Parts: sequence; C-alpha cells; structure tokens
Amino acid sequence: MCGIVGYVGHRQACPIIIKGLHRLEYRGYDSAGVAIVDQSGEIGLYKCKGKVSDLERFLDGKATESTIGIGHTRWATHGAPNDANAHPHFSSSGRLALIHNGIIENFRVLKDALKSHGYEFRSSTDSEVLVNLIEYIQDTNGCSLEEAVRMALRQVVGAYAIAVIERGVSDRIIAARESSPMAIGIGEGEYFLSSDASSIIDYTHNFVYLNDGEVAVIEKGKPLQIKNLSGEMSHVDIQKLELSISQLEKGGYPHFMLKEIHEQPDTIVDCIRGRVNPDTKEVILSGVLDNQDKFLKAGRIIFVACGTSWHASLIGEHLIENLCRIPVEVEYASEFRYRNPIIRKDDVVIAVSQSGETADTLAAVEIARREGAFVYGICNVIGSSIARATASGTYIHVGPEIGVASTKAFTGQVTVMAMLALVIGKLRGTIEEEKYHKVAQALLDLPDTLRKALDCSKNLENFAKIFTYAHNFIYLGRGYNYPTALEGALKLKEISYIHAEGLPAAEMKHGPIALIDAEMPTVVIATLDRTYEKTVSNIEEIKARGGKIIAVISQGDTQLRKRADYCIEVPSTEECLMPIVSIIPLQLLAYYVATCKGRNVDQPRNLAKSVTVE
Repeated sequence: MCGIVGYVGHRQACPIIIKGLHRLEYRGYDSAGVAIVDQSGEIGLYKCKGKVSDLERFLDGKATESTIGIGHTRWATHGAPNDANAHPHFSSSGRLALIHNGIIENFRVLKDALKSHGYEFRSSTDSEVLVNLIEYIQDTNGCSLEEAVRMALRQVVGAYAIAVIERGVSDRIIAARESSPMAIGIGEGEYFLSSDASSIIDYTHNFVYLNDGEVAVIEKGKPLQIKNLSGEMSHVDIQKLELSISQLEKGGYPHFMLKEIHEQPDTIVDCIRGRVNPDTKEVILSGVLDNQDKFLKAGRIIFVACGTSWHASLIGEHLIENLCRIPVEVEYASEFRYRNPIIRKDDVVIAVSQSGETADTLAAVEIARREGAFVYGICNVIGSSIARATASGTYIHVGPEIGVASTKAFTGQVTVMAMLALVIGKLRGTIEEEKYHKVAQALLDLPDTLRKALDCSKNLENFAKIFTYAHNFIYLGRGYNYPTALEGALKLKEISYIHAEGLPAAEMKHGPIALIDAEMPTVVIATLDRTYEKTVSNIEEIKARGGKIIAVISQGDTQLRKRADYCIEVPSTEECLMPIVSIIPLQLLAYYVATCKGRNVDQPRNLAKSVTVE
C-alpha cells in the first residue's frame, strides 16, 4: 500500500525520487518523505504529513544534492498520520535511515527489548523498531549493514519491503522483501528501486523482482548482489518490462479513472489479442492447455480474491458452472486464509488480483500450494508476486491502472474468465460447438460493443447531478448481473462516499424493501435475458412504494423506458458477457456523481490501490 522509491548512481537522486513518489500516489497515502546522504556524508531526512506536493514545498530551499536517496509515501497502520510517523525513520543514533512497506507483527516485543537496552523512539510506528533493531545488531556484532539487515530480518515476524541507507556511505542501499513487492531497476552504472516498477519506467525497462526472504546489495558501479537471509547467493533474473510513458499519463482526461473507463474497448482488444482466432473462432489460453489434465480432473474450482476481483470471480463462477459443469466456490481471500479451508488434491485454486500483490490473496495462494492444489493466477502486473507464486496463469493485459477504483481491470478479468470457461468447456466437452463459437465471436465483437455502451452513456453526466443529494443507493441485478450490481455499488462507495448496497433483485422482498422511499435511488440492471420478466416485477414493487428507478436496459426496450424514472441503454451481447457491457454505465454513474460532489476520484480517502498488508 505504501510506496517506496530509491536511487543510487550518477544523477541527482531527489528529483528522481520525487517523480517516482508522484507516480505512486495512486497507491493511497497520508504522508511522504525522503532521505539522502549529503555531500558531507550526513543523512538529510525530510518528511511531512500530506501529499507529495507538500513534501516538495517542504524541500524547497533545502540542501538535497546527492546521488543516493530513498523516498516513501505512507499509508498509516501503526500510528496516526503525522510528521513523526512519516517515513523515512532514523535509527536512534541517526546513523541509519529506513523506509518500510508492510507490518512487523512482533514489533512490541522487539520494542520492549530495545528499550531495555536504552533505545528511545520518536514515533509510534513498527518501522522505527526495525531500523533500531538493525542498528543494535550492527553495533553489538560489529558487522556490516548488509549482515545486520539479514540478522534482524530473521527475528522479524510479518511483511516488509525495506530500503536502508547509512551515514557516510554514498554508494550503497540495502533492500529486502517478504510478502511485499520490491522491484530493482538496472541502468548504466545506476540502480533504481520501487514497490511498483511503473514508477521508474522513465529511466529503465530492465528489472529484477526480489523474492520473499531475499536481501539485495545495491551498489553504484557494481553488479547487483542478491542473497537469502542465510547469506547464500541468489540468481539475478533480469526481466524486461514493456510499458510506455503515455500509459501512465492522463492523456487529456481530467482523471485517470475517466481515462481508464474510456480505454476499455482498447484494453479488451489487448486482452483477447492472440487468444481468440478471428477466422476459426478458436480460443487458446496456453496456461490452461499446458495443464489441461489439471482442469480435466478438477473436482472443484475455488476462486480466491478481494474487492473488485471478488466480484469478477462471482461472474467467473457463473461462467465455469454453466459452460464447464465444474462446481465452483468463490472465497474472500481474507477469510479463506484464516478459516482452515478444506483443500483437495484435485482442486484448482484460481487467484485473482489486479496488482498481483494483494497480501491476503497471496497468503491464500501459499495455503493452496501447501495443500497440494493446482494454483492458477489471473492478474495484470507482469512479474508480480502472485504471477510468480502460481503454477500457471493468464495476464489480463489491460495496462497499468492508476485510478484507485478498479475499472478496466474488472472488465479484463471477466474477459479472461470467459475465455477460460470456453477453453475448459471445450476440453471437457461440456459446451456445444455452436455456443462456443457464438461466445467467441461475441468476445471478438466486444470492443465495438463497449464503444457503443460508452456512446449510450453520454447523458449520464447530466442526470448524475440529480443524485448528489442521496445518502444511500441500492443496486439490483440477477444471474450474471448480480455481481455487476455489487461492483456498481462498490464503485459509488469508493469514490463518492455514498453508502450503496448491491443485492440480488429477488432478495428485496426479504428485508431490504423496507428501506425504499422517495429518497432512496435504486439502480436496476434489467437487460434482456432469461431473468428479465422477474426483474421487471421487482421494479414494479419498488415503484409501488415510491422508489426512484435508474435502469440499465437493452437498446430498444420500450417497456422499461416507460416505467423507470431514468434509463441508460446499452447494446446487447451474449448473456454471459453482459456484465462487461452493463458495468460501463455504472462506472460512469459513480464517476460523475463523485465529481459533482467534488471528490478526488483517483485518490479517494482512506483507500490504497494495492492492499499489500492485512
């Protein structure tokens, strides 16, 4: 969740770090800071509560000339968001400075032990405990910083990505990770490090991704060294990241979220490219075909995910059960990891995460692997922890998603799940050839269908203003579109701060209908499918109680156009793909309501893009 940036080389470090921290603002944070080894060998440490722009103002006029430095954006866990708790943190003597993403679970025990040795603490963070532990070990054992870091981390329980610099050492950073992302960029005689490689893509496309339990010695002008916590050398695997700077910029849109909503026709092209043959309508996912025996013998498929990825997985459940006839369970990864789940050897566990770094989902992956299940990953970020921890998988290829509220990742995930269901269904012989080709063709047509959906949603900006008064919303859907209702409600909650609840439409009569009145808008997904008539009946029940209806309907539906208070038409596609289409107006509705209320839609309060801690 926090953001880490570092540099050592021949350039001025501070501008590189600040630029990287700006790129990491999407992750969510409440304070920021930098530390450099200045020309006298002292560590200059500057930090403050607030935004990176506040840090820039704080730095104005300060002596920041240095070719080495570390920077951080903090999302508060231990300790309130304030100047003292902001990173970097000094050790007690001021000899070391550390930045940390993660949670040190046994920090209280360590802190008490350090206090007994005379250490004093300036903050209430777990991170300051870690930097003091490293200093204590270094002083007690007379060892190098690298050795002290390795020894300290062997005493730590929890998750971390850290970077440490030392007074008087202007050419070396020590970095390490455990259950929290860390990428090292390799340049010509220089190194960059970050919790997200995209933040430093301006400078290099060559990256090394640290694995759990690895410590990197990053030294100017010398080969990168990576060791495990025991000091044994690890293989340095350099990967090339293909990413353009334009993908990280707004491209004329006022917000990244709006840009990413409008990118979806193009990102679906990237998602299906090379996977759906336009001539034969054959769907090819190498991750499935190379492991087809696992899917042919699967007794059950379990999706593990959080947030938007969990909603996409509910649609995946419908797709796989309908087209593949395999029992499916969808689990919140945060519950799965603590519930002592029953996992069988013939289970296929599918981990879904945009970032590939979601801590709970990664923990669920480790449980499934330990129990002998085949684990398949669906994520967006190449080289991410989940991509590396799973036996096989599929990237959604929708490009970097900067807005905190996930949009194009959701449609990309559902698209991959549709392809997954087609491939598995064909392998198992559970889908008729005609149906297979119809859905494959609908996938090929999907980019154009989404363009039409965006065009149909142009009036949303105007009538969204009407609903800024609302304190609560209800979202209803049935079948494939029940998860779409959940996702639509989540989008509104995340960025407008209006309470919203997604429900299966039939469940209204089991309690929630008591909430209906003229002040409670109800968004109903009522496209033409096998549940249409039932959904119309639910709308009538709401109307009879004075409720206001915003209906997402199929183009040409005159019946509901007469009954709903506000209608948003969308083009039709195969029923199993309708969630990808019907979510478009719900994303835009949330966006325009939020902007009308003056919200920061790209960086909503209290939220982080990638939840890398519990």
